[in-house]
Amino acid sequence: MEFWLLSYDKSKSLQLPVPPSSFEITQGQNNTSITITTAGERNLIGKGKLATISIETFFPAHDYDFCQYTGFPTPQECVIFVETLRKSDKPMRIIITDTGINTLATVENFVYGEPDGSGDVNFTLEIKEYRLISLSSTATALAVTSASTTSTTTSSTNRQTKTVTSYTVKSGDTLWAIAKKSYGSGSKYTKIATANSLANPDKIYVGQKLVIP
Repeated sequence: MEFWLLSYDKSKSLQLPVPPSSFEITQGQNNTSITITTAGERNLIGKGKLATISIETFFPAHDYDFCQYTGFPTPQECVIFVETLRKSDKPMRIIITDTGINTLATVENFVYGEPDGSGDVNFTLEIKEYRLISLSSTATALAVTSASTTSTTTSSTNRQTKTVTSYTVKSGDTLWAIAKKSYGSGSKYTKIATANSLANPDKIYVGQKLVIP
């Protein structure tokens, strides 16, 4: 089993000289728990979380028998390489042969140090899976946002453009009768009285033009 760390464009790479005796992969799910009054707690299945891989081993300063190959970089060169990956604005790639792991990732944590005078550098590396953002998904999200904004704007405009009509008083009319004709309810005569500043709603005259709000 080989452990490879590569730059985004694959121009630079590092095979770990001493692979870890074991490694750990953490995977999760973005599920949401809700409580329904009549049914109790329920779990809504979401999309998977980004996987994390934890590796713990060391960069050797000497060509030990258990190293997977010879001519490997010095511990300092290895540290610089991993630090370059960590600080890059682009994801790296991790490959673990015989496991099917070949994915883009980011360096989340890199802890290292020299425990003794051997020159070896022990390290712990935590890597998180990286997923490229789908342009189609982004476009869909933007379209939904745009449609929502348009709908809100249209709704707001519709609320602001209320039609105002007028009515010319005829013989025998009363404000109650006009309200009944305009709104379907005579009790709304006060709206007409207020809109036309009528001090006495009973005093209207033939030919008078009233605003019907």
